[in-house]
Amino acid sequence: MTIQTMPNGTVHLDVVDAIATVTLARPERLNAMSVDLMCDLLTAIETAVGNRAVRVLVLTGSGRGFCSGADLIDPDLGDVSESMDTVFHPVMRALIESPIPTVARVNGVAAGGGVGLALACDITIAARSASFVATFGPRLGIVPDLGTTWSLPRRVGRARALGMAILGDRIDASQAEEWGLVFRTVDDAGLDDEVARVTSALSRTSAEAVVRIRESIDSSTDNTFSEQLDLERDHQVVLIPMNMGEGVKAFTEKREPDFGERRS
Repeated sequence: MTIQTMPNGTVHLDVVDAIATVTLARPERLNAMSVDLMCDLLTAIETAVGNRAVRVLVLTGSGRGFCSGADLIDPDLGDVSESMDTVFHPVMRALIESPIPTVARVNGVAAGGGVGLALACDITIAARSASFVATFGPRLGIVPDLGTTWSLPRRVGRARALGMAILGDRIDASQAEEWGLVFRTVDDAGLDDEVARVTSALSRTSAEAVVRIRESIDSSTDNTFSEQLDLERDHQVVLIPMNMGEGVKAFTEKREPDFGERRS
């Protein structure tokens, strides 16, 4: 498949071997989130997810940055509430509710809302030169948005989340890995190899299981232990008949299982 450019020309979509790579393509602005870009990003995500051959979605940026946050000089931003409800939030919901696994390939700085984008993916992999900075409070006098106040404390805890959000300190990729902000940090030259390793594994896994694992982990902070046991049971009732046969067969045949189903 050739690379598709979305209608506004700010996002590219490339599908190779069941892996959809969505690339923010405003390198001259460090891939800042304009209204045009967010509309293109939503189109790209929906196109990728709607393609039943696609098993994994990778989100990355072009040039030297992942995403520098909202484009504060974009004249189309207009009414804040309206633009968030109609443009920005649908993108975040599409990522966090994706029916297939999602991977953030953080190739450079993720700032402001770019942090929210990186954390909305199931697995976040960062290049050694990448960094994360929550610029909202100290630079703009606003709260972190695009789900950052939900994702950040779940990954790094309350103390570190507050420190990042209130102080705006830049967190380098190595520290991000140490804190649990990202799954893994690798040398820049090895970023594509690590993303390929992860996406290869995810392309063979059960998309239905990934979605249910995500839901279980996200629910655990609010559920009691007993409620979490019940939730796990309810998921197993669906997944065991769906997947265990292939899992056992692969084990006896000494191979990796390949779960081919896609969530409807």
